[in-house]
Amino acid sequence: MRLSCQCHAQIFLILRRRGAPSRRTHGQFCSNNVGAILYILHCSDGSYYAGTTRDSLGKRVSEHQAGTHGGYTAYRRSVKLVFQQAFDHIEDAIAAERQIKGWRREKKEALIRGDFAALSLLASRAERAEIESSPK
Repeated sequence: MRLSCQCHAQIFLILRRRGAPSRRTHGQFCSNNVGAILYILHCSDGSYYAGTTRDSLGKRVSEHQAGTHGGYTAYRRSVKLVFQQAFDHIEDAIAAERQIKGWRREKKEALIRGDFAALSLLASRAERAEIESSPK
């Protein structure tokens, strides 16, 4: 999946709004000249797995496909790469990964589709629910 600069900027803004990455890359995705890549895999059971790598994204996806490292995806093969985002710094990629892992399925799917209107709506719903459920 290759993202346009405009799409890339919108993802960055959405992630940054929640306090995640402070920098983004403007170059090609999947190259080794970036600090790290955040990726999302669609697993055979229909679930999503978010991860980061500093290595080649193709190599990392192949490792998931082969079950090389065990863990979550080893029992949910085959996997398909459905989203990727490059970051200048590994810390930013990890922060974004942690943020996305906390999202509901609908919000992850909106990000994968590039549906930023839905992503914003889902974010505002979560904020409203938090406000309504907080003790007074």
